[in-house]
Amino acid sequence: MPQPHTDAQKEQMLFTTLKDDLGRGDFGRTMRNEFAELKDVMLTEERRERLKNMSRLKRWLALGWWLLKSLIRKLTPARRLLFVLGMFLILFHVESGRGVAVSWRFDFTALGIAVIIFILMLELKDKLVAHEELRAGHAVQEALMPNRSPEVPGWKLWLFTRSANEVGGDLVDFVKLDERKFGIVIGDIAGKGLSAALLTAKLQATLRAIVPDFTLLTTLGVKLNHIYRRDSLRNVFASLVYAELQSDSGVIRVLNAGHFPPIIVRNDGTEVLEKGGPALGILPDATYLEQHAELQNGDMVIMYSDGLTEAQNETGAFFSEERLISLLPRLANRPVEEIGTSLVAEVDRFIGNGKVTDDLSLVIIKRLG
Repeated sequence: MPQPHTDAQKEQMLFTTLKDDLGRGDFGRTMRNEFAELKDVMLTEERRERLKNMSRLKRWLALGWWLLKSLIRKLTPARRLLFVLGMFLILFHVESGRGVAVSWRFDFTALGIAVIIFILMLELKDKLVAHEELRAGHAVQEALMPNRSPEVPGWKLWLFTRSANEVGGDLVDFVKLDERKFGIVIGDIAGKGLSAALLTAKLQATLRAIVPDFTLLTTLGVKLNHIYRRDSLRNVFASLVYAELQSDSGVIRVLNAGHFPPIIVRNDGTEVLEKGGPALGILPDATYLEQHAELQNGDMVIMYSDGLTEAQNETGAFFSEERLISLLPRLANRPVEEIGTSLVAEVDRFIGNGKVTDDLSLVIIKRLG
């Protein structure tokens, strides 16, 4: 049984941690990224645009003042008052004396700094509590995720999803309808964070509940749109592709509700399916089409979310659908697991030091002889 660390050991570990931090070599890049995120969170879009048209000196003065005001406004009322008090104490001191020879000075700076540190500790406490709740949410999402390589006779499947944050708004799911019929889902809820994650779980539960009752994908799309529009938040839509396949047939049936069209990779080239109907939740009376494709031995279908093709590097360039399509023929003869991991690795290489801003999901369906 491991022994608890003594106070001296913990203090030594702190210095080791700080030493490791200095040795990472990415301090400058990390600070630039975090400063960019700070401006995105604390400043309105209108103010960010105004900064672009200012001279350097005026820009930095305005930026500092706007960030300070935004910080004060985002604190709770009690912490806001403490912050103002702390700043006042840092800048305030009292001097008194008789004549020139005798004088005394009381500096409140240390007390003001202590107040500011106390506020930082309270804010960190809130962040840690929220982080633990999001970790619990992530664990639930992981539990709801199907097996990465579900068994389907006559097919090989690879399912993958990765959240940009603790919880995500992408949906990847697998539904066994009977012994020979199976459904695969990929979807994307507009937005990020906890609200998107909750709506993703709701959509997943809806799909699992009603898919077995529908033989026509056209009516399935109408029903999904009705339920999502009824139960979701206004102006929060969801894109989705539902693919249905059978163990004894190479025909795949596809319902597309506002999502990126699946890509079919054959021995003689690639084919992009037609766009489907509108995303779920946009139109009350939306209609949907059912698409079909027949796959031969070795043919495969690629379904993906915008976190793949719209991944950006440091220069702002997108990975793009064209880049994805150009990679697929070179990977087509490999096992689906290797194809998937190679594509994800290629995206990560492309992003490089850029910021991951969206969830990435990928489904690969390959027909076996």
